[in-house]
Amino acid sequence: MIVSRPPLPPFTAETAAQKARMAEDAWNTRDPAKVALVYTVDSRWRNRAEFLQGRDAIEAFLTLKWRRELDYRLIKEVWAFLDNRIAARFAYEWRDDSGNWFRSYGNENWEFDEHGLMRLRLASINDAPIKDGERKFHWALGRRPDDHPTLSELGL
Repeated sequence: MIVSRPPLPPFTAETAAQKARMAEDAWNTRDPAKVALVYTVDSRWRNRAEFLQGRDAIEAFLTLKWRRELDYRLIKEVWAFLDNRIAARFAYEWRDDSGNWFRSYGNENWEFDEHGLMRLRLASINDAPIKDGERKFHWALGRRPDDHPTLSELGL
């Protein structure tokens, strides 16, 4: 059975933004099994210096990620799009188990199949230590509220 994940390519400015927000919402659930379903069965990833292939590897990676990155809150924003590709930038805040806070900045290149599933994700990410008082992402864990500022509005 073929699963479809609209919006489907080719993307417009509106559908690319919708796709990015849907990705942000999914990742903010911190549910590895749910997030993995938006990727093709054989999806390929480069995440920092790690190379993954397949949903099972993606789910395992995300499980470890969210055990390590506590109180994770993410904002994504489209940078550019064309046909079945989207370039997004993002920032997320998290703390380690010692209470140290970080803001991670990154860029992603996404490529989708005709069913709207992501078949390629290339991510470059840098972590910056921050103090608790420097945090900018203050919403209850889960989906970012619609009235919360975007990355651009936060000057990030």
